[in-house]
Amino acid sequence: MTLSVEWSLKRLGFVVNPVAGMGGRVGLKGSDGAETLRRARELGATEMSPTRATEALRHLAAIKDQFELVTYPGEMGEDEARAAGFEPRVLGKIKAGSTTSADTKAAAAEMASLGIDLLLFAGGDGTARDICEAIDGKVPALGIPTGVKIHSGVYAVSPAAAGVLAVKYLTGEVTSVQQAEVMDVDEDAFRDNRLSARLYGYLRVPREEAYMQGSKEATPVDEGENIKAIAADLADEMDPDTLYVLCPGSTISSVAEHLGLEKTLLGVDVVKGGKIIAKDVNEEQLLKLVTGKRAKIVVTVIGGQGFVFGRGNQQISARVIRAVGRENIVIAATPAKLATLHGKPLLVDTGDTVLDAELAGYTRVVTDYGRRVVYRIKSG
Repeated sequence: MTLSVEWSLKRLGFVVNPVAGMGGRVGLKGSDGAETLRRARELGATEMSPTRATEALRHLAAIKDQFELVTYPGEMGEDEARAAGFEPRVLGKIKAGSTTSADTKAAAAEMASLGIDLLLFAGGDGTARDICEAIDGKVPALGIPTGVKIHSGVYAVSPAAAGVLAVKYLTGEVTSVQQAEVMDVDEDAFRDNRLSARLYGYLRVPREEAYMQGSKEATPVDEGENIKAIAADLADEMDPDTLYVLCPGSTISSVAEHLGLEKTLLGVDVVKGGKIIAKDVNEEQLLKLVTGKRAKIVVTVIGGQGFVFGRGNQQISARVIRAVGRENIVIAATPAKLATLHGKPLLVDTGDTVLDAELAGYTRVVTDYGRRVVYRIKSG
C-alpha cells in the first residue's frame, strides 16, 4: 500500500500602499491624509512605493513555484506582482487612484484570515500601524521601506533586503520570529517642526538582524556639550563661498545655532556666508541651488538605525548627492549616538542602488571638536 502526501504551497500576502513616501522629496515630511497628497502632487511628487515594492518582489521570483502570492487589486499589489513576473491571486476591490488606510486594513485582515505564512507590505510608519491593527499578531509580517518617516523596527533596511529575507523565511532558512515595535509620529506636529512619536504596538517579524533596521532611538539628553563641540567644529570649517546643505536633526540644527541662525529642525536648509539663504527646501529647489556650485551636504546619523540617507531626508535625493559630489558629504554624530548601533554599519537607501554602492565603504565621521572616527557605510 502506497501512501501519498500532498505538499501544501506556502502563501505570501502582499500589500502595497501606493502613495507612501510621496511627500518626502517635495519636503512635506509625510504622506498621510488627502490634503497632503493633493499638495504633494501639486508640487510634482511621483509615486515611489510601487517601484520599490516591485524591486523587493523580484527577489522572490526565483522561488515563485514554492508559494502562492495573494494580493489586492491594481496599485495595491497586483500591478507590482505582475511587473515582477507573478500571476497572483487577487482579493477584494478598491477604487483605483483613491486608496486609503481602510483599504490597507481590509487587505491585511482578509489575507490574515486565509492563514498566510508571511505578510509582505510596502509603506511607512502609518502603513505599519494599519497592518498592526488589522492582523493583531495573527501572522508574521515584514515591511518594505517606502515611506518618509520610518521609525518602526518592522522594516527591512531596503527593498532588496526585504525580498531576500522573505525568501529566507519562506524557504525555511530563517525560521524564528521576534516582536518589533510599530512607531509613528504626529505628521501635523512634524510639519510644524515638532517631533512627537509614540509606540502603537508590535508585529512579529522574521528574526534576522542583518536585514532589519532597528527602531529609531532618541538622542541622549546628556550629550548636549558634545553636540555643541561638533557644531563649533563644523562651523569653524565653513568656507564663506560654499553652499552648506544642512539636513534634519538636532545635531545639525546646533550648527546653525552656533552661527546664530534659526534652522528648521526637521527640514533641509541651505547656508552660505553665515546666512540662511533657503529654508525647508525640497529636492527640486535644492537641485537649482547646488547644480554647478561648490556645495557640501552636512548630515547626521539616525540613532538606533544608522541611516545617513533615505530616512526622513528624502529631499537629499540621488540627484542632489550626485550634483554635490559624494566627496562633499560631511557626516556628524556623537559617540553616544554611534554606540546605539552596537557596531553595526551606517546605512544608505537613496533609491539608486548604483549610488548606494558608490557611497558604501569607509568614511570619516565628526564626533567632537577636532575629532574624527572612521566608520563603515553599507548599502541596503
